[in-house]
Amino acid sequence: MILLIRFIRRYLKKRRAAQPERRSGKRTPLQLVAHQTRYELLAFFRNKQSRFFTVALPIIFLVIFVSVFGNDKLGPTGIKASTYYVPGISALAVVAGSFVNLVISVTAQRETGVLKRRRATPVPAWVLIAARALTAVVVALGVMTILLLLGRFAYGVTLPSRTLPGVILTAVVGAITFVCLGFALTTAIKTEDAAQPMVQAIMLPLYFISGIFIPNVNLPRWLRDVAMVFPVQHLSDGLHHAFDPATHGSGIVWIDLGVLALWMAAGLAIALWRFTWTPVAAAA
Repeated sequence: MILLIRFIRRYLKKRRAAQPERRSGKRTPLQLVAHQTRYELLAFFRNKQSRFFTVALPIIFLVIFVSVFGNDKLGPTGIKASTYYVPGISALAVVAGSFVNLVISVTAQRETGVLKRRRATPVPAWVLIAARALTAVVVALGVMTILLLLGRFAYGVTLPSRTLPGVILTAVVGAITFVCLGFALTTAIKTEDAAQPMVQAIMLPLYFISGIFIPNVNLPRWLRDVAMVFPVQHLSDGLHHAFDPATHGSGIVWIDLGVLALWMAAGLAIALWRFTWTPVAAAA
C-alpha cells in the first residue's frame, strides 16, 4: 500500500510538472486563426456602431422597403417585392459585413497604432489577416442568414432548396471578394475620419445602379453598363437568380462568379503590394 501511494504521488507530481509545458506548447496554425477569429468576433459585437451598420441597418432596410412599396409584383420577371428585396438586401449585408465594416475598422486600428502593436506580437501576420477576413465572412453570412429567416417567416419568401448551393457559393465568393477589396481600399485612405465618408461615397451610388434597392431595368443603358463593371451588380444578380422561382438547376451563375473572382484577384494584389501596419497620417 505504501509503495502504491508513493507511485501515485510521483505520477501526479510528474503530471503537474508536465502541464505547464503542454500549456506553453505551440499552437497549430488552425488553432491560432480560430483563437484570433474569436477575439475579432468579440470585438465586433462589443462595438455598437459596427453592430448597427452591419447587422441592424440591412434588417431596417428590408422592413422599410417592403412596408413602403408593398409586396406587389416587381421587376421584369414579375416576382413578389419581398422575394426581390431579400436577396438584394442580402447582397447589401454581405458588402456591409465584409467591406464597409472592415475598411472602417481596419483604418481606425491602423491609425491608432493597434495594428502596429499586433504586428509586434509573435503571432504571424498572415494569421491576423486571415482571422480578420474570416470574421468579416462570418459576420456577412450571419446577417444574410438573419435576413433569409426574416423574409421566410415575416413575408413568406421561399428559397428553392435546389438553388441553395447557388446562394451559399455566391455569398461566400462575394464576401471573400469584398474582403480583399476592403484591405485594398484601406491603402488609399490616409485618416480614420475619411474612412466612412469615402466608403459611403463609393457604395451608395453602386447600390442604386446595381439593383440592390430597385430593379435597374429602367436605368439608361450606359448606366447599366457601368454597373456591370463593378462587383456589386454581379453579387446582386447571383443572389437574385438563385431566389427566382423560375430558376432551374443549382442557381449558380458562373459569369457573375467569374467577375467576382477577377475583382478578388485585383483586390488581393493591391493589398499585398500596398497594405501597411503603421499609421499613414503620422508618416505623411
